Amino acid sequence: MTEPSTERPEAAAPAEYSLRFPDSWWHLDLDPSTRDAAIRRRVEAQVEKAPQLTREQVDGLIRNTRRIAREAHAQGALRASGMLRILRAGSGPLVLSATTVVLRITVPEGESEDLADLVMAAGVQLGTDAEGSGLPPGEVELVELPHAGAAGRISRVEDVDHHGKRVPTAMRHTLVPVPNTHDYLVIASSTPNVDLAEQFYEVFDAIAESLRFDGQADTNDAAGTTDAAQEK
Repeated sequence: MTEPSTERPEAAAPAEYSLRFPDSWWHLDLDPSTRDAAIRRRVEAQVEKAPQLTREQVDGLIRNTRRIAREAHAQGALRASGMLRILRAGSGPLVLSATTVVLRITVPEGESEDLADLVMAAGVQLGTDAEGSGLPPGEVELVELPHAGAAGRISRVEDVDHHGKRVPTAMRHTLVPVPNTHDYLVIASSTPNVDLAEQFYEVFDAIAESLRFDGQADTNDAAGTTDAAQEK
């Protein structure tokens, strides 16, 4: 008579994840066949109430948003979301913008998959990159997300090439191990409003802290649910 197996079946990898975004954020179309027109419509709608912006400024916002969507698609992003708000200021309009791109990555073979090791390596790289750049050094830390557990958080200011012009951009990336896999979900958020980086970091953290895998998501999060297992 065959003895019953005492081995536990391997836990299944989560098929889905969800994130909650502020109501003012919108989904970026990443489809190359439709994204340019969709982004133009969205930006034009956002600036309707800001007639103080010049046509050149509006076109610049459209180009920048298209660049972000194009790069996100090239990286195999699962989704991308953004916000755009124009405020009246004494010296002219103040444009507030930010984006969050969600990626799923697999740690290269031969490299440590341990979260602490990855965060430490990122910290060393940040220190190297900051040398002689004139930019503030980046920061790395281990954090605990309410629903997804341990994660790594990487913050830095980086010069981003925008049509030949270097634009300082504040970035905060959250690395979250995907349960029962060798993969990580990367929630990469950024804003060119470096002077308001700390305020934007609070928003970025709130987005990352809403992360849930599989059936943990509330029904209200359904619109933000993406198949993380298949869209790699």
